[in-house]
Amino acid sequence: MRYGVAAYLAGAVAARVGDEMSGPALMLAGFAVTGSAAAGSLLLAGVTVSAVVGGPVLGLLLDRVERPGWLLAGALGLYGGGLGLVLLGLGRVSFAVVLGLAVVVGVAGPAVGGGWTAQLPRVVPGGVPGRVNALDAMTFGVASLAGPALAGGVAEGVGVAGAVTVAGVLIWVAVPVAWRLPGAPAGREAVGGGFAAGVRFMLGNPALARATFTSVSCCAAQGVLTACVPLLGERALGGAARGAVLLSCAAGAGLVANGALAHLVVAPDAVIRLGALVQAAGLALAATGRPAALIGAALLIGAGEGPQLTALFAVRHRESPDRLRSQIFTTGASMKITGFAAGAALAGPLAARSLPGALLLAAGVAVMAGARGPGWR
Repeated sequence: MRYGVAAYLAGAVAARVGDEMSGPALMLAGFAVTGSAAAGSLLLAGVTVSAVVGGPVLGLLLDRVERPGWLLAGALGLYGGGLGLVLLGLGRVSFAVVLGLAVVVGVAGPAVGGGWTAQLPRVVPGGVPGRVNALDAMTFGVASLAGPALAGGVAEGVGVAGAVTVAGVLIWVAVPVAWRLPGAPAGREAVGGGFAAGVRFMLGNPALARATFTSVSCCAAQGVLTACVPLLGERALGGAARGAVLLSCAAGAGLVANGALAHLVVAPDAVIRLGALVQAAGLALAATGRPAALIGAALLIGAGEGPQLTALFAVRHRESPDRLRSQIFTTGASMKITGFAAGAALAGPLAARSLPGALLLAAGVAVMAGARGPGWR
């Protein structure tokens, strides 16, 4: 079991670092080629928005096939290779074509998050221990810490093309690990309900519905922040690429917060809502635009985001039936990615007019997510 968990986590880290690196790298590439922050944010939105279709379809297939690892490997290969095609198209064909290609590539995005995490019960049969669930969630924190820093560092060192290339290679590294993931157990309950079964179950389960609403709203706020990062870096930190450091600071704070809270017994449903309010406070602080305040804001945002993700996984594992587990995880991931994309797309033009206004809007969205009462459905 230890070997299985170690291999699972290693593959998750590689794929998720590449995924977290790809967004800032593509945004910086779009910004560098076109000179427009709006174009960069649209490219980021394009590679994420199609997850609204990719997640449910991928989840349905993963719940039906005997070897889900093979399907995940194919999706990761498409994702990593597609990033390279987007890079090749920038500056050579019209931006509309490149944006359309990014949308196609993004269909495979949910494989990195929900698709991979949904396989965890097969790696540790008999129930996912809280420690393993926390480690899985922390791979996102590691990726969020390393990805933006790598994107910014490689972009400054060898150029934005190198940053996108490294992101694709890291996703490809996870392909053989995904290929060897355990298959479906013998005698598994038949999958029923078709394409929308996972969505219907999520909406009909109060705990999953609340957790999904809050996490998607927070992802929309995070999309706004990410789209503002190049401008924050340019105006307050001495360079657009340096803005990615803020995302790494947030990820580091998330890892520390997860470690600090690992031994506390707190209901995950409450952690999800509290995390939203903490993120709202950090976004409001970021609107001041001062360098020291930006670092403090990033740390505060991460302290809310890290434990919130661990709690979200705990709720999903607790509430999801095995026959719909992949659909619920990938659909939830696709909704979060789509929320992120919507926030990023909105933030580009808005930040060009008023950077503090965009960040305050994100703070308001996070407050709304955390303020919902426990009876919301």
